[in-house]
Amino acid sequence: MKEKKERKFICIRCPRGCEIYTTINGYSIDKIEGNLCALGLEYVKTEITDPRRVVTSTVRVKNGVHPVVPVWTTEAIPIGKIFDLMKKLREIEFEAPIEINTCVLKNVFEMNIDVITSGKVEKG
Repeated sequence: MKEKKERKFICIRCPRGCEIYTTINGYSIDKIEGNLCALGLEYVKTEITDPRRVVTSTVRVKNGVHPVVPVWTTEAIPIGKIFDLMKKLREIEFEAPIEINTCVLKNVFEMNIDVITSGKVEKG
């Protein structure tokens, strides 16, 4: 049996940024306080069992007015997959022009999550 530990979270589910104080016993929450809405509880549960993040980065662009285009994941991916995704993104290079919402990687890690551009780059 895992020992109980106290942990503080800053909720990122809404703009309030609640400071949430918890007592955690393994993967269960024995005590939670500080969350001003139900999203805080949901956030803490996810952080304990399956932490995920939306990834923002860039990919290289050839012959464009800018050398890179910003990209992001359409949904949050498991934290443990972020470095693998970044490695894949370093291998990609597009030819300008590139439009916003262009799919860079489809179905990343077979999770039905895509990486798309969040900006555009004109031909240089």
